[in-house]
Amino acid sequence: MSTQEKIMQYQVEPSSAWSYYMRVRSMEEDQMGRVVRLASQSAVVIFSVSSCCMCHAMKSLFCGMGVNPTVHELDQDPKGKDMERALMRLLGINSSVVVPVVFIGGKLVGSMDRVLAFHINGSLVPLLKEAGALWL
Repeated sequence: MSTQEKIMQYQVEPSSAWSYYMRVRSMEEDQMGRVVRLASQSAVVIFSVSSCCMCHAMKSLFCGMGVNPTVHELDQDPKGKDMERALMRLLGINSSVVVPVVFIGGKLVGSMDRVLAFHINGSLVPLLKEAGALWL
């Protein structure tokens, strides 16, 4: 095989690194779509880890308000780690602590600090009413 043929062959065949990158991107997009789909199926959706105390506090906050959130425990889902990476991309963070992540009315509210800020400033209840999660 001549040098020219080798160059032509190299240019036509995708590299293994590129195909790996494309597979990873495709999996991330699939998980991103899954997160968005799950988040839009209920008025309040919490992505959680069952052993996380902050997640427990978030679930208690909503239940104490009379809201029945749909909870997706990432540690009990076979694709939970992939979903967690998708949530990190949605939040725009590169942190090891992502959960809890809350969606209200299919819209990303954020993690614990954002939800508590909404609660403290009085805008959480109207948001829950608008989403149909709270009737009072």
